[in-house]
This record gives sequence, structure tokens and C-alpha cells, in this order.
Amino acid sequence: MTLSRELRAFSIRIGHEFSNPELLRRALTHPSISSPTRPDNQRLEFLGDRVLGLVMAEALLRADEAASEGQLAPRFNALVRKESCADMARSIDLGEVLKLGRSEMLSGGRRKDALLADAMEAVIAAVYLDAGFDAAREMVLRLWGTRIATVKEDARDAKTALQEWAQARGQTPPVYVERDRSGPPHAPVFTIEVQLSDGICAQASAGSKRQAEQKAAQLLLDRLEGQI
Repeated sequence: MTLSRELRAFSIRIGHEFSNPELLRRALTHPSISSPTRPDNQRLEFLGDRVLGLVMAEALLRADEAASEGQLAPRFNALVRKESCADMARSIDLGEVLKLGRSEMLSGGRRKDALLADAMEAVIAAVYLDAGFDAAREMVLRLWGTRIATVKEDARDAKTALQEWAQARGQTPPVYVERDRSGPPHAPVFTIEVQLSDGICAQASAGSKRQAEQKAAQLLLDRLEGQI
């Protein structure tokens, strides 16, 4: 059984030619369109999450031999979290080849972080099962290369840093308030305001509350540190 033109193009984008094309088809099949004869990608997602974790743990140890576990842990989390996997999926246009049921397609499933992240992990597992760990590692390191190189900066948790800033100055923890929610139900945009007890505040918008909170916290930190 051969791949369709769009799946062959996708294989080229990830840099892997499948000996067993069915693995790729399964990795791209969301539960909303699965059937007894068309398995979904959930089991592959479970495996791919573990393969990704091992690749990243190994890469971080090699990249910084002097780093402690306390330094490595936030870097690891920054590389494997769902948002990072979804970003990687978008970079290779995974959403365009994701197989979805009608309801998920109508609700914007091809743009949802959770669906993209799960499918990205499933694709990693598909490569692992098709050609082994070395092939999966090579693909992951190629796709995540820039993020690995800059992860020391990316791993900074802005909300934690802002809370530590406030506590060091005798203030209560920052408060996060949802100021607005716009956009269609399947692709909302949240505007969050972070407030300090001394009245200083900042706002930011993003596609999830978590991301908006982090952006608002980082914006306020930058202001406090005189960076902008």
C-alpha cells in the first residue's frame, strides 16, 4: 500500500520515507474519524510522548554537561510541553494532512493545540516503530534544533519569576484577571491582565489562558526590569 501525494509530501517535510505507510496513516487519524478497521492515533501518541522525552533528556544532557537537575527540568518541560509540540506540527503543516471527523473539522480541529500536539507525538512514534530510535531521534533533533539551542531562555517561567519578584519585595502574589474573550468558539483569543499589589499591571492576548497569562507576566517583568 502506497501513500497519497499529500502524505508523500508530508514524509518529505519530516525527512522520513516509511517502509510501513500504514503507521503514518494511523498517526494522522484522530479518534473522531476512527473505526474498527481504521485505528486512531492515541496509542501512538502515548508512545511518541515517551520517545520525545527520551530524545530531549539525552539532548539536554549532552548540550550542558554542567547543568544540575534543577536547571535541566524546566528546559525539558519547555521542549516537550503541548504548545511546543503543536508549534512543531504547524511548522511542518501537519494540520493539513490530519484526518478528522466532520465535527472536529467544523470546530477548527486542524488549528487546535491539543490535536496537533497529539498527532505530532504520534508521528514521532510512527517513525520510531518504522525505523527505530535513531531515526526518530534524528527527526526530532532536526525539527526541534533551534528550540534546543535557545531553551535556556525559553525555559524561563514568567509567572513563577514574577511571583518570586513580588514576594522578594513583600508583596502578595500577582493576580490574573480575564479582561476579554473574543473570536469564534473554536479559536478564542483571551486577554489577561496581571496585577501586582502596588497597582502595576500589564495585559496580553493569546489563544489560551495559560499562554496569555505567561505573556502578560513576561511583559510586566520586562517593564519592571527596565527592558522596555
